[in-house]
Amino acid sequence: MSNKTRAKNQSMSILNRLFAGYTGPAFNVRFWDGSVWDMNQEQSPQFTLVLHHPGALKQMFFPPTERSLGEAFIYKDFDLEGDLYKAFHLADYIQNQTWSFKDTLWYGWNLWTLPRKDRMTAGDDTNQVRGQIHSPERDRQAISYHYDVSNDFYALWLDKNMIYSCAYFSEKDLDIHTAQERKMEYICKKLRLQQGEYLLDIGCGWGGQIMYAAKQYGVKALGITLSRNQMEYARQQIKVRGLEELCEVKLLDYREISSDLRFDKIVSVGMVEHVGEEKLSTYFNQAFQLLRPEGLFLNHGIASMYTDPHRDRASKNSFGDNYVFPDGELTLINNMLHYAESAGFEVRDVESLREHYAQTLRHWVQRLQNKRQKALQHVDEKTYRIWKLFMSASAHGFEIGRLNLYQTLLAKPTPEGSVGHPPTRADLYQ
Repeated sequence: MSNKTRAKNQSMSILNRLFAGYTGPAFNVRFWDGSVWDMNQEQSPQFTLVLHHPGALKQMFFPPTERSLGEAFIYKDFDLEGDLYKAFHLADYIQNQTWSFKDTLWYGWNLWTLPRKDRMTAGDDTNQVRGQIHSPERDRQAISYHYDVSNDFYALWLDKNMIYSCAYFSEKDLDIHTAQERKMEYICKKLRLQQGEYLLDIGCGWGGQIMYAAKQYGVKALGITLSRNQMEYARQQIKVRGLEELCEVKLLDYREISSDLRFDKIVSVGMVEHVGEEKLSTYFNQAFQLLRPEGLFLNHGIASMYTDPHRDRASKNSFGDNYVFPDGELTLINNMLHYAESAGFEVRDVESLREHYAQTLRHWVQRLQNKRQKALQHVDEKTYRIWKLFMSASAHGFEIGRLNLYQTLLAKPTPEGSVGHPPTRADLYQ
């Protein structure tokens, strides 16, 4: 028996045992020699797990971590064909398994004795952020790692305004460009923006929100970001659109904003995930101090779910922390509200946009896949696969309720208790 045949038989044994109780979407497995094995003969497969070499399962599951599985995908030890989102049920199934000591020994031995394929040492090109976690300098490194990939790469799959956050699908079949404009308008309405007000955007990205608010509502806006690529792009677009008198973008940490400045309204979209739970008090206190009385702060961010059985697992060695969002931290919505109220804010409105983010991510993944060849002119194959995996997995997380996205509207009351805010949402839908 050849080594490849032995490895194939061993891989089939591992798969049979691993998925003996699996009841999710049907799939099949295609081995490196082209042969196909149906895991469920009674149903048509919805996707195919493609093993590219005899040691693929070893790369995927040894050690049995989410990071190992992610690295095996980005280094092309395996592929997924068909309905990519259905395939994440496999990862959920594996993650939820509990094995006896005997099972652990059996899997460990059979995975260890599979051949190993040489590749770049895992971690050689992961993030290299250094310093005290969530210090301004380390945060700059982390933001640069994720956002300074390539403006041209992001432009391939984001909307025309380069909005890299959850869109708002007020109608189910909106295109991504319209849905992002609806989101920007929705934020402006929630903030009750008025002409002449001063707006701060914490983590302004490529500047789409402040330019929209300035053009449509006549506000003056300051956007801050830690990404040099984003700052340069936003400044260029502000000039092109003739908004220099109303919009400004600075390369600045939220903790470094001058204490002399005061804003009528503040918005933060998709930035709180980078703050870190231990810094949430600093984050909300800074926003409170910068806001004028009766001012509003809209905080838009992803939250973990209390019902997620894996939310307490350490993430410092996860695939996401090493390849996608260094030092990114998700917390529960009640934790964010606790810190916001402790800073002095009154919580006026909390809205979940979970389904909207799942739909947004599906648009992004489809657009990225449709422009794969163009994407590879700006990034390498590994980076392309990182983004494809990360966004697909995130869409799955929002769809099954493992992740949520909340827009929280916070008000700074006057000493007399006035917040200058309508008592209902009725004006938002006019």
